[in-house]
Amino acid sequence: MQAGVRAVGPAVTMLPGVRASKLGRGIRARRDAHALLARWGREGRDPARPVLWFHAPSVGEGLQARAVMEAVGRRRSDAQVLFTHFSPSAETLARSMPAEVAGYLPWDLVEPMARVLDAVRPDALVFTKTEVWPVLVALAAARGTPAALVAATLPAGAGRLRRPARALLGPTWKALAAVAAIAEEDGRRFVELGAVPGRVWVTGDPGIDSAAQRVAAAVPDAPYLKPFRVAPRPTLVAGSTWPADEAVLLPALAELRADGAEVAGSPSGLRAVVAPHEPSAARVRTLLHQLASLGWKAATLADVETAGTAHGVDAVVVERVGVLAHLYTAGTVAYVGGGFHRAGLHSVLEPAAARLPVAFGPRHGNARAAAELITVGGAVEVADSAGLADALGLWLRDASALDYAAGRAHGYIDAHRGAADRTAAILDDLLARR
Repeated sequence: MQAGVRAVGPAVTMLPGVRASKLGRGIRARRDAHALLARWGREGRDPARPVLWFHAPSVGEGLQARAVMEAVGRRRSDAQVLFTHFSPSAETLARSMPAEVAGYLPWDLVEPMARVLDAVRPDALVFTKTEVWPVLVALAAARGTPAALVAATLPAGAGRLRRPARALLGPTWKALAAVAAIAEEDGRRFVELGAVPGRVWVTGDPGIDSAAQRVAAAVPDAPYLKPFRVAPRPTLVAGSTWPADEAVLLPALAELRADGAEVAGSPSGLRAVVAPHEPSAARVRTLLHQLASLGWKAATLADVETAGTAHGVDAVVVERVGVLAHLYTAGTVAYVGGGFHRAGLHSVLEPAAARLPVAFGPRHGNARAAAELITVGGAVEVADSAGLADALGLWLRDASALDYAAGRAHGYIDAHRGAADRTAAILDDLLARR
């Protein structure tokens, strides 16, 4: 079986359209991933210092992991950290991690994983959210290395709760030395899968700490933020949108403009900032054309950055990644994409941390914070364009409604901070036992 997996990877990258895709890029990078990590183990590892190996599947989990890594660093300044990811989407994030080496996770096969473990000799493995790898966990256990799962989340309908995944991964869950669950119900579900009850703790979501830190790091005079401060207007920031979101969002924006009423006391009306989840050149061009056809004076973020002002610009299309958390601080209200897309909702934590009320579509079962924000009054779920226009219109025309929802969103963030430090304390205990 392992030989088959080794052979399939290169073959898949030769299929039409795959070589240049994310899938092809990830497969090629994973081919030599074990060599990169093993080389660091031979050349960079200090035997007198503890080593933690953090793994996260993609960007969202990586941000959760980073908050925990930073909290561990505050407790154990002597610790060495390496970071791996699975998705090509996390390549840019990996380069910014507080880790001595970062790269793709090798294939979960005995030979490459054994080579890495023997070279790196980690004192603990730390997986994030739901992704654990059975071969790696088993090989680590055989070497006496504890494995932990942090920011542990398991929705009620997760496939891992059903056969055959439940039976296949049972020994892996049982082998975990610690599970730091986001909520009590998540902890119970991991116990159902096989995790040892005495090794499961409820620590909260370290992603909340991470989101609050990213928003707090925004610099108002940064070149991509200053244009909005120079030309202030009520602003909707739509983050991580897909075409399915834009099919709902753009008509809602057109309806708000057609009403002709002042927005939040501003005669200039509403401004929109749209950050597509995948800002390819083609996607950006399409959005600019769609907005212009609806009567918006549209420009890219690079355009307003060059001009130094957003004066006279009704809609800004973000053509880059890595700035969305900061752009929320220039907003009045937020829309988060994914709720009309099959992959599910993206993070609502950053706009809430920026004190923005949040609207999103109905597919948010993957995001606990979304449902909790609805409950506390900091967010709304919308079913269509009319519903979105109504929700945004209420916030934008009624200052008291806006202030209430914004305060509830931000209050949710404040009430749930500290998970990263609680999780780091559990990992520190694992290191102490080693």
